[in-house]
Amino acid sequence: MGRGPSIEGRKNAEDAKRAKVFTKLIREITVATRAGVADPASNPRLRAAVDKALAANMTKDTIERAIKRGSGADGAGEDMRYEGYGPGGIALIVDCFTDNPVRTVADVRHALTKHGGNLGTSGSVAFQFTRCGELVFATGGDAAKEEQVLEAALEAGADDVVNEHGESTVLCAPENFETVQQALAAAGLESEHAGVGMRPNNRTAVNGETLEALTTLLEKLDALDDVSEVYHNALLPAEAGE
Repeated sequence: MGRGPSIEGRKNAEDAKRAKVFTKLIREITVATRAGVADPASNPRLRAAVDKALAANMTKDTIERAIKRGSGADGAGEDMRYEGYGPGGIALIVDCFTDNPVRTVADVRHALTKHGGNLGTSGSVAFQFTRCGELVFATGGDAAKEEQVLEAALEAGADDVVNEHGESTVLCAPENFETVQQALAAAGLESEHAGVGMRPNNRTAVNGETLEALTTLLEKLDALDDVSEVYHNALLPAEAGE
């Protein structure tokens, strides 16, 4: 009779997954520090990264080391952005933080070409996205909750609120992100996700083999240590309500 995974095996798998999450969080803290200042109180992106790390039970010592590393004293690395297309012509933006751009671009190119995509030139897909602040709230389709988010967001200076799939997504200009975030928090609204990123201007529905290939590609890109964020313009079945 076959035996399932041992307790030790499951623990090792969980530890490996946790280490992967920590690697991503540390990288985001480092990138946020280099992009602004080393003080979370004056750097919204860094504060969001630190909050995320604390929520994942990262120690304050580890967080402080990541901030120190990102302050630039040790030349820890640099931000790199790669653009390209995935299966079905889906536009992709891959943001990385690396101390070896040659290695990183080779890894990204390999993942793309192996899973039905290709690496493009700088600016080849960026025009299909808009940089903006996003705050996502779980409203569950409750009209009263949606109205509460809408009123607080518009009063705080947000540009729009999109209600779909049980979530209310507040959109704002990057420079207004901190003000909007603070106002919504003061209104007693807790976001599921908040940050400044690249939002696609239009989405393309994918399914069947294209969906399967794209899902695999996104997983492979996310697994790369140097990758900090991946943006795409695919409309996945779950998002389309299928």
